[in-house]
Amino acid sequence: MSTVTIQVAREPRSSRILGIGGYRPSRVVTNAEIVDQIDSSDEWIRTRSGIESRRWANDEETVVAMSLAAAQKALADAGIQPEQVDCVIVSTVTHLYQTPSAAAEIAHKLGTNRAAAFDVSAACAGFCYGLSLASDMVRVGTARHVVVIGVERLSDLTDKTDRSTAFLFADGAGAAVVGPAAGPDEAGIGPVVWGSDGEHLDLIKQKEDWRDALFSETGPAMPHLVMEGNPVFRWASYEMAKVAQEALTAAGVTVDDLDVFVPHQANMRITDAMARQLKLPERVAIGRDIATQGNTSAASIPLAIERMLETGQAQSGDLALIIGFGAGLVYAGQVIRIP
Repeated sequence: MSTVTIQVAREPRSSRILGIGGYRPSRVVTNAEIVDQIDSSDEWIRTRSGIESRRWANDEETVVAMSLAAAQKALADAGIQPEQVDCVIVSTVTHLYQTPSAAAEIAHKLGTNRAAAFDVSAACAGFCYGLSLASDMVRVGTARHVVVIGVERLSDLTDKTDRSTAFLFADGAGAAVVGPAAGPDEAGIGPVVWGSDGEHLDLIKQKEDWRDALFSETGPAMPHLVMEGNPVFRWASYEMAKVAQEALTAAGVTVDDLDVFVPHQANMRITDAMARQLKLPERVAIGRDIATQGNTSAASIPLAIERMLETGQAQSGDLALIIGFGAGLVYAGQVIRIP
């Protein structure tokens, strides 16, 4: 029996986000464009969700195309060349090819040097899942630079006549470049607090699988997303505030240390409820990108961070709490430094 020792990384490194970038589809869809189909009003939509408009992608703005644009911006922001990328992680539930992965195509089109690539399916928590995986890869030496992308074309899976979802879902992509921190004291990504509750998988789900949708007696159709709004609202508003608090504790910080809070952009009322539950100081800037972007699932957190940097609500080096939550039910939260 061989007694040779397998070599592994001896000392875990610290990780941080080096750069961020986003892509927003060109088409802006106002509430006025959709109210007639769902027997609603602009006032009702704003009151229930905080959404004034959303972005829907055109035929050319595919999952891969939007991801590529966001990743290129993130790499430029980080000052990292594509050939320095060791891995590409794509979080999405709307890449309509079962295989190959969107990540493999994106890694090639980015110009990486045969980087590892894979997709993650964790719905609205997907970006936080991908960020945690990337952080761990950098920490243990599996990779030095990882591109994490959250991207969705939810308009493809939205029933435009469904009063509970038609006004919510939108399209877009956000990306981050994760790499090593200068030292332990410069760590920029805290421990993840994540989990799932499959007992409640029916609260947000794809209505039917692809086979049933394609071979339906009424003819082939896209399998739409369905959601039970009230129980989802209660779960997200209150249970996720507890997870957010756990993420703060895991990182060794308190709400008084925070500069920024960026929850998944699910609903403005959920964001407000979580802020109250956490007792955030008034000075903490809160991501509210949903107002003009809609709910973009895995893309919402990086898009919100990018917007806050652009508008001056957040600054490089700010301490931020992020948390994603959605279909599964799944969730993940961590404390980060804004790049």
